[in-house]
Amino acid sequence: MSVPEAPVLVGVREQETTDHEQAATEGGGAWLVEVASEESVAPIPAKQITRRLDAYLAGRNVKVTAMVKDLATGRLYRYHPGERLITASTAKVQILMALLLKTPWKKLPQAVRHDAELMIRYSDNHAADRLWLRVGGAAGFTKAGRRLGLKDTQGVAGQCVDLYCWGITRTSVDDQIRLMRALVSGKSPLKAADREHVLDLMGRVIDGQNWGISAAACAGDRVALKNGWLRRVSNKLWATISVGLLRGDGRDYAVAVLTEGSPDVGYGIATVEGVVRRIMRDFRTCPE
Repeated sequence: MSVPEAPVLVGVREQETTDHEQAATEGGGAWLVEVASEESVAPIPAKQITRRLDAYLAGRNVKVTAMVKDLATGRLYRYHPGERLITASTAKVQILMALLLKTPWKKLPQAVRHDAELMIRYSDNHAADRLWLRVGGAAGFTKAGRRLGLKDTQGVAGQCVDLYCWGITRTSVDDQIRLMRALVSGKSPLKAADREHVLDLMGRVIDGQNWGISAAACAGDRVALKNGWLRRVSNKLWATISVGLLRGDGRDYAVAVLTEGSPDVGYGIATVEGVVRRIMRDFRTCPE
């Protein structure tokens, strides 16, 4: 497996993590907990969105599956939900959640917290490998997924070239939305402080890795995301993925777009962003 996305990282300041730990613990900027809304809202025009996406993707020879869910109202849209595509580095979110199901953030050694920051903010693959082993590899990853409500996501054991095989985990958009819901739901098996730590890291991914679902954010939104991109050894084409949460206008939107078959990363990013923009316009309108 080739996962060329992780840069070499030296010297992340430990104080930066500590400052954000304090903010998360004190509830500063905390994410909304998913609640049922009594608000009357228009249904999502699923057929119209599907036609729009079909037209957009007709000239792009790329496999795509996508889902958006308004966690306040329950409104949702799915595109090709039956597809099971690879996660690439978006699997790192589940690795971190699996870690926190075993050990709360406040009890993790500083070196492990540092690896978590490298893995999420910088997409460091070797940090992911270390945490993959710490959670119990494929078996621990899958077990944690079941606790988090996932149904279609199974860890892959063994090594792929120079890394463990977490990057070729296959998943569904429904599972990715379930994972995002577990980060904002009071019914999550993760404690609130641990959920906020995950969201904090996802909200501070480095410049150059904050594309994807953020393309549909409005000014002032809080965005928490994890992206992945991986060149398949079998066909030399790229998988490009973006999952996360958009918080704005008093709501949380869980969003997942998975693609395979792009000739290069830039093409994949453009596809992901084109898809999410075309879906989100029927969920909300950004203020002028």
